[in-house]
Amino acid sequence: MLDYDEEAGRYDASRGGEPRAAAAAQSVLGLIPPGARDLLDIACGTGIVTRRFPAGRVGLRVTGVDLAPSMTRIAATRLPGAVVRADSRRLPFGDARFDAAVSVWLLHLQSGPEDVRALVAECARVLRPGGVYVTTVDKAASHNVGSDIDAVLAARPRGPVRDRAADVAACAAGQGLVPAGQTVFRGHGQGRSPCRTIADLRRGWFVTLPPGSPLADAFAARLAALPDQDRPRPDPVFRLRAFRKPPTSLAE
Repeated sequence: MLDYDEEAGRYDASRGGEPRAAAAAQSVLGLIPPGARDLLDIACGTGIVTRRFPAGRVGLRVTGVDLAPSMTRIAATRLPGAVVRADSRRLPFGDARFDAAVSVWLLHLQSGPEDVRALVAECARVLRPGGVYVTTVDKAASHNVGSDIDAVLAARPRGPVRDRAADVAACAAGQGLVPAGQTVFRGHGQGRSPCRTIADLRRGWFVTLPPGSPLADAFAARLAALPDQDRPRPDPVFRLRAFRKPPTSLAE
């Protein structure tokens, strides 16, 4: 797995920059209730998406959380006084603190289903009644655009999928959250080229292909044989799901 503390300095440029951030923020806001006033962005990274939430919704206050020190330092320059370094599975906030909780490109990174359950439980805990949790699902599948690169990578070993939509929905239901909409957005600038995919492979992007291993080298050779080495293939399309905390709990 990538070291996201080391990734911080090149994170934005390597992942579509402002166009991708704008598309993500716009789609997330489309699932947030109009009356929301306090939003928590979990795994906010560099804050490139987070800072667009208040800019796109008048009166919306945002708080960003990330575990990587380098990420939080960059995010704090974009959102002074509104970024906290913390583990998403143990959020340092009281119950019913936020009208919305967001985790974009996070669930797929969890080490096991228990971590996904813990993260979703924390999001449900900090939501006020009527609040909404928005998250990306099926991230790995989003990158499969049917290209020649995908055809090469199809034979690679597969790791467990932590953000499968049905599993995330089950976790949400277990916390009393109900479906509240879904949408998609384009990952501008993230279309893979063969040479970029080789570079990602060599820096550990593909967790089942350790850099320098014979298997990784074999895939690199197959990618290097593809035509148009510098031409990006189509951008991925990411999926968002929203879940709402009922206005009143069943216990009441």
